[in-house]
Amino acid sequence: MTVNLEVAEGVGTIRLDRPPMNALDVATQDRLKELAEEATRRDDVRAVVVYGGEKVFAAGADIKEMQRMDHAAMVVRSRALQESFTAVARIPKPVVAAITGYALGGGCELALCADFRIAADNAKLGQPEILLGLIPGAGGTQRLARLVGPSKAKDLIFTGRMVKADEALQLGLVDRLVPAADVYTEAHAWAAKLAQGPAIALRAAKEAIDTGLETDIETGLAVERTWFAGLFATEDREIGMRSFVEDGPGKAKFQ
Repeated sequence: MTVNLEVAEGVGTIRLDRPPMNALDVATQDRLKELAEEATRRDDVRAVVVYGGEKVFAAGADIKEMQRMDHAAMVVRSRALQESFTAVARIPKPVVAAITGYALGGGCELALCADFRIAADNAKLGQPEILLGLIPGAGGTQRLARLVGPSKAKDLIFTGRMVKADEALQLGLVDRLVPAADVYTEAHAWAAKLAQGPAIALRAAKEAIDTGLETDIETGLAVERTWFAGLFATEDREIGMRSFVEDGPGKAKFQ
């Protein structure tokens, strides 16, 4: 399989495994969607790491495969391409991308689907589709602009240039830099910590934030209000408040 799901300590690792560069061909895209949906369903997966291995996250689409497609074929395929990445973005649990080596084109777009991005200090990221006479097609024009702002997104997309890890951090494209050997360990630790948190409240927080970014503030506030009140029906809310009153903040053990 070109993508696998491994679960340990409440953390599901979606691992790209298509050497040498984890090129995202059609089969890999479809498998990614399948495993994102599985991670969403499984109760033993409480947080997710997306990882490409020690050498490379994903260097983009399979250009040779794409070159064989004509307009009619891509009209059909483009929706499935976006849906495979959106399945990752819609996982209702904390998701962190563990970025090593290159995250280019579709690889960068996949990283954008995570809630948090931990990158190697020697990683390189970019959206080079313009150099092929194309634009990003797996969400890059939308998610990148929402993450770093329209001007910075246009710079990266118009030029197709790669950015080194330090510039990616400065732009807000990644959230933390660590030595290359520590990327997965750090990402797994981040996910494992959140896997111990209140699952429904984390789901609520993610949905409220993401919905608010995609719509007007009144709709976002309505989603927040509905979730906030609804969480008063959960056992985790009872546990969290009781623990706070009896033992102080940050000591609750959630179910």
